[in-house]
Amino acid sequence: MSYSETINYLYNLQKHGIKFGLDNIVKLTSALENPHESFTSVHVAGTNGKGSTSAIVASLLQTLGLKVGLFTSPHLVSFTERIRINGKEITEDGVVDLTEEIREKISNFSPTFFELVTAMALLYFKRNGVDVAVIEVGMGGRLDATNIIIPEVSVITNISYDHKEFLGNTLKEIAHEKAGIIKDRIPVVISSQEPEVLEVIEARAGERNTFVYLYGRDFSSV
Repeated sequence: MSYSETINYLYNLQKHGIKFGLDNIVKLTSALENPHESFTSVHVAGTNGKGSTSAIVASLLQTLGLKVGLFTSPHLVSFTERIRINGKEITEDGVVDLTEEIREKISNFSPTFFELVTAMALLYFKRNGVDVAVIEVGMGGRLDATNIIIPEVSVITNISYDHKEFLGNTLKEIAHEKAGIIKDRIPVVISSQEPEVLEVIEARAGERNTFVYLYGRDFSSV
């Protein structure tokens, strides 16, 4: 396929809609020999600022001399913006090659657009030997395709009302979905939050036997 044909193929996967759940991404990454297990990662969820936070974290890690992958969404101009290493976007040829490779693995199930693109990013990072990848959640967190990773640290930016048709009608319901990225004994760093949101996050952290580091309480930028 050409690049334009590849992009059309990827966008046509949107006909499968949005499917919350990890079954497809588990099947897909298993078929690709679990590329996400080859590098460390930082996982970023939230409503406001998660994209900019992801970019800042990636930049800081790069200044330490690390080879840093960055996966964000959506893109502004070009699909290639979604997948970067040390600030350099994946090439159009890279998108074509990885898409064709992954297509061969999905004959028995139908991933969504975001599931396939997540798998593409993880495989690209593995193939290029990144030291660490900063992975931005697509939507929510608990059942988002990116939640297959086990990061070194989770980050949750400010949570407010968004995607209520998928995540819930109250701040507590939305916070429950986004706090779903918190893993056992993996520390979580969070921005200032509404009291009801903080209550949900800290309850989840307690269930996962881990620590919450709250901006303004446990650390500051001053």
